[in-house]
Amino acid sequence: MPKTKLKGRAIVEGRCKAEALVSAKPISFLGGVDPADGKIIEKGHDLCGECVKDKILCFPHGHGSTVGSYVLYSLAKKHLAPKAIINQKADPVVVVGAIIANIPMIDQIDTTQLKTGDVVEVDACDGFVKILKRKVS
Repeated sequence: MPKTKLKGRAIVEGRCKAEALVSAKPISFLGGVDPADGKIIEKGHDLCGECVKDKILCFPHGHGSTVGSYVLYSLAKKHLAPKAIINQKADPVVVVGAIIANIPMIDQIDTTQLKTGDVVEVDACDGFVKILKRKVS
């Protein structure tokens, strides 16, 4: 399979490779993610019960209170944060959280091209995402 490369905009610089955790829905870090264990707890969310730890978290955009930035920072301090964040459209709350937690972040990526379980490389220095290995369905 040829590697798929998606061009985006670097928000917080950094590079990493990990498994993608992909949502079709926005994520709120305040009330939507448990700061104690990194699991998505928002009722009715398509990732409810999934843990963001060490994943490349892909979702359209964030929503919710500015306190969500500090929840993301708290997750990083507890080693429960995602390795990187990929958005279609960066939300200021998520951007601030990624900056203070030093989590690589990129936006302007069509997250519908990604699937949970894909192995993804994020280059948030040069602004691209590569799908290295597709999850076998």
